[in-house]
Amino acid sequence: MLQSSSVSDNRAFGRSVHVDLVVLAGFHLAWPSLLKYYSHTDGVSWLEEYKARHNAGLEAQRIVASFSKRFFSEHVPCDGFSDIETLGCPSHFFEDELMCILNMEGRKGLTWKYYAKKILYFLRQQNILKNLKEYLQRPTDQQSFLEGAVLIDQYCNPLSDICLKSVQAQVDDITDKVRKVLRTKNARHPSLASKAGEVLIPEVELQRQVLDAMNCVLYEQLKYKGNELDYYNSLNSYIHQVLIRRTGIPISLSVLYLTIARQLGVKLEPVNFPSHFLLRWCQGKEGSTDIFDYTYIDAFGKGKQLTVKECEYLIGHHVTEEFYGVVTSKEVLQRMVGNLLNLGKRESTDQSYQLLRDSLDLYLAMYPDNVQHLMLQARLYFHLGIWPEKVLDILQHIQALDPSQHGAVGYLVQHTLEHIERRKEEVGPEVKHRSDEKHKEVCFSIGLIMKHKRYGYNCVIYGWDPACMMGHEWIRNMNVHSLPHGPHQPFYNVLVEDGSCRYAAQENLEYNSEPREIPHPDIGRYFSEFTGVHYLANTELEIRYPEDLELTRATAQKIYSSVTSEQIEHLHRRFRQLSRDQLTIRYGVPLPAAGRPPPHTFRLPWGGARPCHPSQPPQEGCSIANKKKE
Repeated sequence: MLQSSSVSDNRAFGRSVHVDLVVLAGFHLAWPSLLKYYSHTDGVSWLEEYKARHNAGLEAQRIVASFSKRFFSEHVPCDGFSDIETLGCPSHFFEDELMCILNMEGRKGLTWKYYAKKILYFLRQQNILKNLKEYLQRPTDQQSFLEGAVLIDQYCNPLSDICLKSVQAQVDDITDKVRKVLRTKNARHPSLASKAGEVLIPEVELQRQVLDAMNCVLYEQLKYKGNELDYYNSLNSYIHQVLIRRTGIPISLSVLYLTIARQLGVKLEPVNFPSHFLLRWCQGKEGSTDIFDYTYIDAFGKGKQLTVKECEYLIGHHVTEEFYGVVTSKEVLQRMVGNLLNLGKRESTDQSYQLLRDSLDLYLAMYPDNVQHLMLQARLYFHLGIWPEKVLDILQHIQALDPSQHGAVGYLVQHTLEHIERRKEEVGPEVKHRSDEKHKEVCFSIGLIMKHKRYGYNCVIYGWDPACMMGHEWIRNMNVHSLPHGPHQPFYNVLVEDGSCRYAAQENLEYNSEPREIPHPDIGRYFSEFTGVHYLANTELEIRYPEDLELTRATAQKIYSSVTSEQIEHLHRRFRQLSRDQLTIRYGVPLPAAGRPPPHTFRLPWGGARPCHPSQPPQEGCSIANKKKE
């Protein structure tokens, strides 16, 4: 009897193992990217893991599907992600489902992809911000400069696959190349030992050999260089891009240079030199306060070693001794984030000011009571018309920190409260029927790919008005009255391929003879699919323009009936092969043309300037950051 029971137990165990192996195979096949979260598979109930991942997928799909209905008419509010923050499933399962949505093939599911991207952006940034705060709480000697640079990179590029491990592996690879060069010069060099980097090399001459080998590898073999031609490109500040493109700005190249040197046993220290970040290398007694006991290294200038006087020549003026002092990792991050802040203020094509918003988040994570940057954040959100409740919280915090700001705070509080009241009075979406007599002059419909006759940009229509609905000041500034039909003609809201949103007169638009996808970040907010010749409005946009869909289909069939599917696919393939630079040509900011004057600008609330229109005098067709109906 006992033997029979034992056999039965063995059979049951065998079946269990077999089932688990089958489920493991299915898990691996369905979600291969999740296996990295399992250091070992012993003791893992793959059936339970499969169920948990499946349920997380269903929950993610439910939340993504709800976002378009909830937030179509407004920016996703601060509390819009509250459902996600209280998830009952593992966050990496939820994120994996979001990535599956983003990686769906074809041109369908655009609205799902749009909101999946927003949710994933939020989740990852929240996690990165948490990691940054933990990093800042560590003792200074445990704060790696490279890790800090990676955290900044991750926060500004949360959808990219960036991790400290992979960045460190690339730095280690460069370090190994330096060791090979060093071995040819000095086979007994202490930096060649297996534990090199754990102990600093005391002899200055041996340190010099390391720095010479580093310069040889970085600047001669690998061709790293300072990006003088495109200095103000934000990619220069992201460490993973510095490693890919082998170019950067002084501070990002200095972080790389310093990290490699320390791994080889040479202590270099960061110097917050004005206008040009430097490193210093001690030639005298360690810890000396005499600035002349140091040689200064310019990682941007191919590792050139400078004296104090040469540092001043570098920036063109004399500076006091305090600027030659060493700075902490937190101060290095502050300067890196400050560079991104300045770039965010300069940005003219991204109307969401994502870089400025991200860099403000980072700065305030490090210095949460900085009144100047808190005010900038409040003014930015107010300018964009988003998160009014958060604006009030920020203003309340500013008032508590600095009562002298009551004037600016009071102004913003008043207008923010008015914004909140107006939002409460909104009764629902305005529905526009083409069959209405007042809309009889509207020729074009939602989803059609158009071309601007004057400026040549490609765009897609996502809204229309029977006449210009902008205020008198905008009409005057854009010189709309100079158009043959003036403001008394249909105007169209269009998403432009350069990432801007514009308001164009009917007489200035024409059907695009080569319809193609419009690479605009908000395309999924309004459209669910690209058919190859036009876009299909999503449910929320179709509610507002219920009679446009059939007209769009009929118009596209009439215009493009002679174009074969092979020709359309050839156009799309050619379009996808275009470089990123070609896709982001700023058609309205302006296109290079003989005799055309520089673009006019208007002042932003934080003091920057943004191109407003492409020719003089101002004309219709200008991008508008936050168009409001009147």
